[in-house]
Amino acid sequence: MALLHRATITPTKLELLQAWVPQQDWCPPLAGPLSMIGGYRFDDPEDEVGIETLLATDGTGLVVQVPLTYRGAPVEELEDALVTTMQHSALGERWIYDGTQDPVLLEAFAAAIEEGQAGAIEIIEVDGMIQTREPSVVVAGSGDPVDEPLRFHHVLEAEQPADGAVLTGTWDGQDEPVVLVST
Repeated sequence: MALLHRATITPTKLELLQAWVPQQDWCPPLAGPLSMIGGYRFDDPEDEVGIETLLATDGTGLVVQVPLTYRGAPVEELEDALVTTMQHSALGERWIYDGTQDPVLLEAFAAAIEEGQAGAIEIIEVDGMIQTREPSVVVAGSGDPVDEPLRFHHVLEAEQPADGAVLTGTWDGQDEPVVLVST
């Protein structure tokens, strides 16, 4: 269960994506600025690391997927995976890492695929009441064993076959499942 905070964050998630995504080898040239499609989350069993994957588009139909982890302190082993630091008005300074290199995210994704899980339940406090928020990206694991390294599809393609151990997702405007992660 992901507890979401009403908070001000600097830089915003969209600003983070605008700065980082175009610099990645996997990113094709963008036709314009990115806009957010949505995201999905998984739970860290230790409840220490935030695990979120953001989806964004440049408006041409190109959809990019960016798995991130949020940590309350720097991790020396992940120094090369540091995307940025962020100020969070409720949680303080956060270190944001490329989740594809973070063992906590990799374990969470493998478990979701093997166990056929959906994303984390998102809850938020609104006017003193705890409410469940509908995810903007709905994901599902295939239930197949993960016996190879995970392959994250950063540039999402609707026509990719969903064979074997996969995590698929749908979102507003994308009703047919798209492969997000495979082995």
